[in-house]
Amino acid sequence: MTVGRIIESDACVAEGAAWLAAREPRFARALEETGPLPLRRRPDGFAHLLSAIVSQQVSVASARAIWARLDAAGMVSPEAVAAVGEDDLRALGLSRQKASYALALAGAGIDYDALRHMPDDEVVKTLVAVKGIGVWTAEIYAMFSLGRADAFAPGDLALQEAARMLFQLDSRPKERALRQMAQDWSPWRSVAARLLFAYYHVAKKREGLA
Repeated sequence: MTVGRIIESDACVAEGAAWLAAREPRFARALEETGPLPLRRRPDGFAHLLSAIVSQQVSVASARAIWARLDAAGMVSPEAVAAVGEDDLRALGLSRQKASYALALAGAGIDYDALRHMPDDEVVKTLVAVKGIGVWTAEIYAMFSLGRADAFAPGDLALQEAARMLFQLDSRPKERALRQMAQDWSPWRSVAARLLFAYYHVAKKREGLA
């Protein structure tokens, strides 16, 4: 299997959006409301995955504060984290569970350069083997850190709700159902996710909820 298309620029996103709009009229209408979609590329590597672990089940403000302490202490590389103990990480704001996850990630020996050349399913398989990293985190990493054009994260609640609103479904689709829906959006499922995220924010603002 090959890696496939990589989203590297706004032009790549625009190309995918045009393809989706031509294939699905509801995407075309959504684009009229959202305007051009953001690139949303993020760095890849250990620090970004550790940041994702830090952000689990806490507020944005809390995650930022904890990350700032980790960063100030130099705890943003696998070598640095592996050299300390759980209590040291807890002193910087991590819960006991997240400290164990951070140590597991540091000791996993992931070859981040190699991930860039793996097919999407192999990326997910490699990452979810690490304690504390679930399918959602792995798929978001593939989409936004590795720039995979056809990756998707159907377990994301915002994507589920956006699909419900845009496609006028009776209820929010579950992960399996949304994954099935998204097959029609290949090979640009990652751009479909960007569009659904953007549409979610537009729709919620229209409803006065955001």
